[in-house]
This record gives sequence, structure tokens and C-alpha cells, in this order.
Amino acid sequence: MTSSYGPRRHLASSPFKPDPEPTIEQFELDDLVSHDAYGVGRVIGKEADAVTVDFRTRTVRITSPFHKMSRL
Repeated sequence: MTSSYGPRRHLASSPFKPDPEPTIEQFELDDLVSHDAYGVGRVIGKEADAVTVDFRTRTVRITSPFHKMSRL
């Protein structure tokens, strides 16, 4: 079952620490990256919320957050 209310808010009186904010990795031009579905590629374009990656067989625009992609 999934909740459609979004992330749970942290109560100030809770004895538990709040969940850390997820960090969104930033990529620069010519970074070598690995993608779960497309394999290894190179960043050839950068926008505010997306990057364009050349995977040799295809060029793909991938939007943020980059869950399936990491820098090599």
C-alpha cells in the first residue's frame, strides 16, 4: 500500500531523528556516468533539472533526481 499524502512530517516532540533530506547528485559536462538501464555514457548537455547523456547507441535526456545514474 502506498500513501498519496507524500512524505511523513517530523513532529518536534518525537524522540526519533527526522529522515535526512535526499541529496541529488550534480553532474558536469564530460562526466562519465553509469545508468542502470542504458549502461556507461558521457554527459554532453546540462540543464537546471536534467542532463543529456551520450550512451554511444543513443542519446538520452535524463531528468532529476537521478536515481538510476551514478558518476564513475
